[in-house]
Amino acid sequence: MQTIKDTWTMTRRSLRHIVRSPDTIITVVLTPIAMLLMFVYVLGGALGQQTGSVSYVDFIAPGIIIMTVISGIAYAAFRLNTDIQKGIINRFRTMPVAPSSILSGQAASSTLSNLFSSLLVLAVAFVVGFRTSAGLSEWLLFAGLLTLFTLAMTWMAIYFGLQAKSAEGAGAFSYILMFLIFLSPSFVPTSSMTPLLRGFAENQPLTPIIETMRSLLTSGAAGDKVWLAFAWSAGILVVMYVLSIRLYKRKTVAVAS
Repeated sequence: MQTIKDTWTMTRRSLRHIVRSPDTIITVVLTPIAMLLMFVYVLGGALGQQTGSVSYVDFIAPGIIIMTVISGIAYAAFRLNTDIQKGIINRFRTMPVAPSSILSGQAASSTLSNLFSSLLVLAVAFVVGFRTSAGLSEWLLFAGLLTLFTLAMTWMAIYFGLQAKSAEGAGAFSYILMFLIFLSPSFVPTSSMTPLLRGFAENQPLTPIIETMRSLLTSGAAGDKVWLAFAWSAGILVVMYVLSIRLYKRKTVAVAS
């Protein structure tokens, strides 16, 4: 019980920082919404011709939600590294709190804030014309996949936040993930890409996740890549969690000695 209480205390601390930071709100919420509106109203006329019977806002909504998560985790890495550089993490270690709560609180706050941001983006998508055929079971499966993916990306952010030498460089890894979003079927079908790009786009980790989310929301079916989507998300989560805990323990031992 004490570990849970300490984790919630750390979570609330991080959430307060997020709410009080205008830069974070712009990065995590307003930027993805602006991207959604730009693709729908500026580029949707041209790109929407390639999505067939699926309206363009329905087609791109999953990709924008993935972009929202990746924008949010970049700030999580920055925030964690800032705490390290300022010695706040070391101060927490001298206090009577569960050691696991320090990273777990960061992970919980990042996951909660990113899920909330994704909900806001989805609400705006509904306002501009997004419609879904998903029933309750499909929405639950969508929520489960989004939560699992967000957790996986959050622990990736924690790892790079621990690894980075400066707060400015902590979120740099997110640019690679943003690049993967554009080299995926987020905004146009892979059939419209050149053969080389198509081969990469169809086999990179984000593609089955985006296509499963789209299938759940637009057709009300999980699709044939649902297990691959969950496998990628769960695999990334396990690997990044293990690497983050090992790195944190190594850094803790180094500071203590």
